[in-house]
Amino acid sequence: MEEYGLPRLLLFLSLSLAPPAASQPPPGCRRQCGNVTVPYPFGIGAGCHRGAAARGGFALECDGGRRPPRLTVSGYGHEVAAISLTTAEATVLLNASRACYDRPGDPDGRIVSLREQPMALNGSAFLFSSMKSKFVSIGCPGLAYFNDGEGYYVTGCMSVCRPSERALPGSCRGDDGCCQSNIPLGLDSYRPYLGSFGRRRRRGSQEQEATFMANTTACSYAFMVDAMWFWLAGSHFNRTADFAVPVVLDWAIRDAPTCAAARRDPDTYACRSARSVCLESSNGPGYVCNCTDGYQGNPYVTDGCTDVDECQHRDEFPCYGVCVNTPGSFTCTCPKGSSGNATIQDGCRPDSKFTPALKAVIGASAGVFLLLLACFSAHLWLQKRRLLRAKRRFFEQNGGLLLQQQLGSLASSGVAFKIFSEEEMARATDGFAEARVLGRGGQGVVYKGVLADGSAVAVKKSRVVDAKQVKEFAREMLILSQINHRNVVKLLGCCLEVEVPMLVYEFVPNGSLHAHIHAGGGELEFLRLPAGARLRVAAESADALAYMHSSASPPILHRDVKSANILLDGELSAKVSDFGASRLAPAAGEAAVATLVQGTLGYLDPEYLLTSQLTCKSDVYSFAVVLLELLTGRKAFVPVEDEEEEDEGGLAFAFISAAQAGRHREIMDPKVMEEIGTEVLDEAAELVIRCLSMVGDERPTMKEVADKLHKLTAQAERRRTPAASVENSIDD
Repeated sequence: MEEYGLPRLLLFLSLSLAPPAASQPPPGCRRQCGNVTVPYPFGIGAGCHRGAAARGGFALECDGGRRPPRLTVSGYGHEVAAISLTTAEATVLLNASRACYDRPGDPDGRIVSLREQPMALNGSAFLFSSMKSKFVSIGCPGLAYFNDGEGYYVTGCMSVCRPSERALPGSCRGDDGCCQSNIPLGLDSYRPYLGSFGRRRRRGSQEQEATFMANTTACSYAFMVDAMWFWLAGSHFNRTADFAVPVVLDWAIRDAPTCAAARRDPDTYACRSARSVCLESSNGPGYVCNCTDGYQGNPYVTDGCTDVDECQHRDEFPCYGVCVNTPGSFTCTCPKGSSGNATIQDGCRPDSKFTPALKAVIGASAGVFLLLLACFSAHLWLQKRRLLRAKRRFFEQNGGLLLQQQLGSLASSGVAFKIFSEEEMARATDGFAEARVLGRGGQGVVYKGVLADGSAVAVKKSRVVDAKQVKEFAREMLILSQINHRNVVKLLGCCLEVEVPMLVYEFVPNGSLHAHIHAGGGELEFLRLPAGARLRVAAESADALAYMHSSASPPILHRDVKSANILLDGELSAKVSDFGASRLAPAAGEAAVATLVQGTLGYLDPEYLLTSQLTCKSDVYSFAVVLLELLTGRKAFVPVEDEEEEDEGGLAFAFISAAQAGRHREIMDPKVMEEIGTEVLDEAAELVIRCLSMVGDERPTMKEVADKLHKLTAQAERRRTPAASVENSIDD
């Protein structure tokens, strides 16, 4: 401690007895050494720097005999690489300390080369920057630390090298052959020491050797360094021999501890420019000077701070309008005829050319428009409320509340049923466009629709709105929701919030049986149902009606069986539809249902027409007419005006007359007769005669009709495949 204390005391006394510091450099002083600019208070040569002492930190020397010239701190010999007035920093070069070993991987290896490079700043204007410099040690294993000028420990770190396969993320963290530590404030001297731990250990300790001796290096290094430079350089700078690194130093005017103390002596006060400001040093006692905002230059020289012309530096002071420089600042305004914020791009907009009178007119017009808009908005709101009330009223009138109560029981029984809104129906049918019409009937119009999920449906919109007909609509909905048969059109949902209720069915793509039987020539010829498929379609339709009469709970009377109400799907399978006229069948032992006669001319049961008593046998009669249509290819009823048909009146009457005369084959479709054969055709004709009996009790049930048709269909199939029949007979 005494070794370092006495010289420092003598240096302090020599500085105290020195003459007052120079306030201004004389003209002609050198301000460049190689690539380094030397601003005042630094200087090269006597009188060109602040302070009279040759060893005060501001006196510099330039060795012009070297290439490039070398700038050093006078009296200290540290090479200067850069000086900054704005940040009060200097960058000097420091040689790294080095220790090399004779046997790097041997724990008993010894140091064969040791070079420790100190740096002393005591008595100068410089201190090591604690913010921008770091102490770094490189080597495996390595132990490095440094003392201050009085020999006391300051900081240090140790480094080892983990095996590469066990490397951890990060850099210079202590286990990758590199460690670092921070530097405290106020440090003016640096003396490094390099050593090693773990090299001289007993050979029996394998665990210690694995910990400290893995990936050992021949040499270890220690140095003070600019932290940013070291981070950017990483492991790429040369560390295999002697090398120098940059170190950041903080400098200040150290002859006064604070700005207040410095201002007491105007002769030595360093901030000479009128546009300068004094700032307390952030590292050690003293102060620094800076130019005030809007000025730049050297605050340590009289008139050294000059105005910054912000208009010449648009990148730093953006202005997209008219820029005018002012002392210490600038103005930025929009060009004439425009207004706005000129400091941002496209911030200026052309001024309005409206006169005050025109503005008044526009303002009044805007007021009137806003008033009308408010009235219109109120009208729309009232209309919307009325529409919502109307929808609610229609929903209740159409049985929506009752249906909602029943949906729970329907869902529990596996029936999928949905109540659609009017908006959904309108979107599905393109606003009920005429191009979407699939068919028209006595009960309403059927449209093709496409739901939001892309599925095709048939939407039936009823024409009637009186209370009695609404009940019929609700009846069809309740009946269909309970029917689950492959040959009955499936009901998917309904819409009740409109005056005219709507039903949503599955879409059956191939139209009605009527269209397939009676399609004309030309473009409609492709619709004709193959003759061989007619008995099958009849059997499937009979299955559906038999299910409704016998298996539905309660049994259902269709009441309007006709070929137009039997649809064909993509595989030409029958689907019975249109239950708007349907009624529930009476319970066993009860009388027939008394009702007003309703149906389609040509299909009506004569007994029902005379008595108004509806029974299951009424559907049997109507179905017999449909079967006749399939067998003959003729319409159920032809108006007298239609001269293209030979028979006038009903098909049933014409068939009975022909059958009584033994000519029933004459009115049959030749193609059908050819496909199914005369034997099957005669049995089918006999079945039709029984179904068309004037007395309902003499007619068979729909179950009997369905069974008979299935047998006839099987007979016709065997007739068309005689080879199979021969094989069967041989097997028998």
